[in-house]
Amino acid sequence: MPQDFPPQNPNVNPMQGPPPIKPDVNEILKKYGSKIESQINTAGTSGSSNSYSKAYSAFKEEMAPAWSRYEKWCHSLGNIIKLNISQKDEVKVRKSLNIAHLDVEPWQSVTLSAMTFFIVFLLGIFISVTDFLFTGNVPVLFFMMLIVFSLFLFSYISGYPERFANQWRLKASSQMVPAILYIVVYMRHTSNLERAISFAAEHLQYPLALDFKKIFYDVEVGKFSTIKESLDYYLDGWRDYSPEFIESFHLIESSLFEPDDNARIATLEKALQVILDGVYDKMLKFVHDVRSPIQSTYMLGTTLPVLGLALLPLASLMVGNLLKASHVFLLYNLIIPFLAFFLMNKYMLMRPGGYGETSLLERNPLYSEYKSKVPYAKAFILCLPLFFLGFLPLLWGFTPLPQILGLPLDPTFAQLGLGFLGGDSFFGFQTNSAGTITGPFGVGALILGMFIPLGLALFFSIAYKEKTKNLIKERENTKELESEFNNSLFQLGNRIGNGTPPELVFGKVAESTTGLRTSDFFKRVNYNIQQGGMGVEAAVFDQKRGAINYYPSDLIATSMRILIEASKKGLKVAAVSLMSISEYVKNVQKISDRLRDLLAEIISDMKSNMTFLAPLLAGVVVGLAGMITTILSKLGLAQEAASAAGTASQLGNIGNIISLFNVTNMIPPYYLQIAIGVYLVQIIFILTGTLVTIDSGEDKLEKANSTGKNLKRGIALYFIVSLLSTLALFILSSVVLGNLTS
Repeated sequence: MPQDFPPQNPNVNPMQGPPPIKPDVNEILKKYGSKIESQINTAGTSGSSNSYSKAYSAFKEEMAPAWSRYEKWCHSLGNIIKLNISQKDEVKVRKSLNIAHLDVEPWQSVTLSAMTFFIVFLLGIFISVTDFLFTGNVPVLFFMMLIVFSLFLFSYISGYPERFANQWRLKASSQMVPAILYIVVYMRHTSNLERAISFAAEHLQYPLALDFKKIFYDVEVGKFSTIKESLDYYLDGWRDYSPEFIESFHLIESSLFEPDDNARIATLEKALQVILDGVYDKMLKFVHDVRSPIQSTYMLGTTLPVLGLALLPLASLMVGNLLKASHVFLLYNLIIPFLAFFLMNKYMLMRPGGYGETSLLERNPLYSEYKSKVPYAKAFILCLPLFFLGFLPLLWGFTPLPQILGLPLDPTFAQLGLGFLGGDSFFGFQTNSAGTITGPFGVGALILGMFIPLGLALFFSIAYKEKTKNLIKERENTKELESEFNNSLFQLGNRIGNGTPPELVFGKVAESTTGLRTSDFFKRVNYNIQQGGMGVEAAVFDQKRGAINYYPSDLIATSMRILIEASKKGLKVAAVSLMSISEYVKNVQKISDRLRDLLAEIISDMKSNMTFLAPLLAGVVVGLAGMITTILSKLGLAQEAASAAGTASQLGNIGNIISLFNVTNMIPPYYLQIAIGVYLVQIIFILTGTLVTIDSGEDKLEKANSTGKNLKRGIALYFIVSLLSTLALFILSSVVLGNLTS
């Protein structure tokens, strides 16, 4: 059989031998790759060449330490057993875990919640059995509440991934407008999407900066082959939450294919307008949707519990020892505040992100005052006498303090020089059928107990005022600067456009804005440049001497970063960029003013209820509780006196009714007052945090400052009203029932 040979090339001379072997493509890349890389200018592409892949885990640990602790719990307690979950639940949990950047498997999260339930449940059984063996009583109520608590823990911990994802979305969405602004302004002069995203990632705050860096990280580790694929995958996670963010990015991407430069810039500006309009529309919807739930939660969590306290003295009489002071503290100082906090926090997670909350506060020289623990020590020393007065009835009745001082256990008002209040005992301690001392039931103890919530409120009010008084002034100065900054940006843009270098323009604008807050900022920048020998970037952003440290504003920081970056491309580019920023600032200020108008009603209602209506009702309720106790005590004494004198029949049916009640079984109004006072302090904390979040998002400085002010106003009103109502109703009941005890 003939053998087939490959056809011969007629152009090759067989006498010259075989043709040379062509070099392989990989060999060429290997040989010239390093040389090509060294010749490529990668300046400004930090997003694709920095050490995101090497330091990503450490970076995430630094940026989200609380979430890393949750990961540790999942990898330890959540790894004990592997629970199978449905595919639908697994997809849902995994999506939340991916959004929150948690390195946890869905089954680990479910296992953690299950193990928490079993641990608390078994602990409750152990405590209940131990109590039964030592006392012989079965703690039915405690065991039932522990079961409810364990079920709640299971539900709460199993919802961690979703809450973490919502928190991440909320924080990230507050940076969306600055992110689009950075990208749009950068791409006005450099039409390169990768460099624009890298520029935004360098200057944005947590957590959107982490998201943008992860876009490059996913390319570096080989998950995606191009930045475009990684970006599209990331944007898909915002499809159900922020479609305007996706639309803005698509417009930015489409600008890359515009042949005309004017059309390209118009498309970029349209992308910025889309994100602004989207955030505005979402905030409008939030204002309308959240009004009724917040008001309902306030009524159920504040007004009704306060009114219900008026019935507790009579209820405790009717049910005997089944209702104790510990139950009141558990209900009013743990369960109700926690439910109110949980519901309010749930509503606040619905809030769309605004225009960015600042993290520059930490660089302010006065920030050490805010972080200092000294104000707490000073406040505690100042409030210690109030706490001593508040706990004096307990020290007097249940410690050997009276015997040490040689004073009676339960002095009367007359013995204390207050004879105009009658001859009743001051503390009102009584002995029950078992021979043990109970109480205090007296009006004197009730009045002294009012100093406990007053001292608690003043403790936080004094400490928060000391921590925030100087920083809050700096915040007010910064707000003034922001309101004036739009015109100053316009002047900066004009002068740079006329050819003035950025190193000189700050001094000229400072002279033309003398008397305004912006003049101080520009003078500080100019001083750093002229006297400190700094460049513009260092003069503004230096860690120790930068002007931005004294004016911690994201708006100003964003404008200055864009000025610095744009000036690298030329003065004309910098001028155009500043004009764009000026227009952006004007639009943001209009939207912010409109939103504050819409929020004014709900904020005003909640603030008036928190600092006026709730303390007023609570003070009246305390007075009523004291009056009920005084009346029943006097009627009980009248019955005892009538029985001793053999004239009990004179009381008639009233005597039969009185015999049904034993005052020693009541919850002393002293404990009720402490419970309601501490409850008001907790509610003011919760509602103030809600109001600050509604108005300006996550702002710890404003929250501390507002909480201190509201505590001082609300608890001061509560103290005055409860004191006056208690004295007035006590005197009234003493006059009306005086004949029964005479």
